[in-house]
Amino acid sequence: MRISRSTGYAILAVGYIAQNQKQGIVLSQSVSKKYNIPLEYLLKILQQLVRANVLRSKRGPRGGFNLAQPAKKITMLQIIEAVEGPMISQLNLMEQARGEKFAARAEKNYQKALAQAKGVFQKTKLTDLLEG
Repeated sequence: MRISRSTGYAILAVGYIAQNQKQGIVLSQSVSKKYNIPLEYLLKILQQLVRANVLRSKRGPRGGFNLAQPAKKITMLQIIEAVEGPMISQLNLMEQARGEKFAARAEKNYQKALAQAKGVFQKTKLTDLLEG
């Protein structure tokens, strides 16, 4: 499993927006400046988060972003999958190895690890990341 830089930026952006939303709509420029993320790159990531219903956007001169739902309902898995797509196995060892037992065992272990990772990310709420 690989988590991209884009996903890291998404986690930073959502965390920053959650921390600053009490002041109202958060500007993408503020997030970009705070974490030194190229603005155009960040805007693409933020739009992915809007499509996934993690963030809400408001257009116009007073536009920006805020959370689409309470922080206690947003999971780390939602943020990751908004950018990376569904967390699924694409290993397919059994098919390629024509049923060899070691391939079946390897694929089973990979599926187990992936399910555990998904479980951890699903249980981790945005509020868990913000506490402390």
